[in-house]
Amino acid sequence: MTVLRAILFVPEVLIVLGLPPLLMSVIAKTKAWFGGRVGPPWLQPYFDLHKLIQKNAVYSKTTTWIFRAGPIISLAALLTAGTLIPVLSNDSLLGFSGDVILLAYLLALGRMFTVLAAMDTGSSFEGMGASREVTFGAMSEPALFLAFVVMAVATKSLQLSEMIGPSILPEWRIAGPAMILVVGALFVVLLTEACRIPVDDPATHLELTMIHEVMVLDHSGPEFAYITYGAALKFTLLGSILVHAAIPHPEGLSVLSPLLRMAELGGLAVLVGIIESAMARFRMNRIPMLLAGATVLSAIAVVLVLIRRTV
Repeated sequence: MTVLRAILFVPEVLIVLGLPPLLMSVIAKTKAWFGGRVGPPWLQPYFDLHKLIQKNAVYSKTTTWIFRAGPIISLAALLTAGTLIPVLSNDSLLGFSGDVILLAYLLALGRMFTVLAAMDTGSSFEGMGASREVTFGAMSEPALFLAFVVMAVATKSLQLSEMIGPSILPEWRIAGPAMILVVGALFVVLLTEACRIPVDDPATHLELTMIHEVMVLDHSGPEFAYITYGAALKFTLLGSILVHAAIPHPEGLSVLSPLLRMAELGGLAVLVGIIESAMARFRMNRIPMLLAGATVLSAIAVVLVLIRRTV
């Protein structure tokens, strides 16, 4: 990557880093509108992060360095993953052939240290949340990988920016049903990985029903700010993969593409807010069925794409 290309990416990087809290605000505003309320200010997520950064962290005597390293390593893994995912443009900052495999490992690394930090507290509630996180994460990964297989076969590339870039556009014209199945599977993965309804409720405080929130009960101060921002960043990154796959932009839209992508991410946040306003969280025994359904959608899409290639 040339120095000029890196300089051109600076504005996009700054926007991408500042966008995640705003998307969380869009979801909150949408839910408030459906509930007949005004809702929090648009900049409330930024105010919350600023307040948490200024506070001091409190540590239990039973925790070790793993508890302190968990939020930092998890956020670092997500920031690194952000350099491989095209968010506002069709290119990624540090993309390379095979980066989709590294992306999967980075997401797994962030989850692993979040789970280890939760288990390091010795709390039975946090251990329960960690068990659920690992279980549902393992169930969502096949759907994500099979969706990547469809796009890799369609574009004949293992670079994420090419798999979900303009080269995926012809696949929509030739094998539209397969791509619709992929988009559906990616949407379920997004709701699962971002801990949104119907898989998880980020606003709940009932330990017996929480997944992600129960794992971070003992975190405070700047570390809780890292966790909060990391959750919003994860939603933005996975949402970017979804909107790039669902609405591929041709090369001619290189100038307007960033503005359109921001609007599409905002629309995705509105859609998530509508879903969270219209339905409740699933029971725990129903979530595996949802994730299995997403895997089946991706598997059928793989079969359809492979059949089209052989015909």
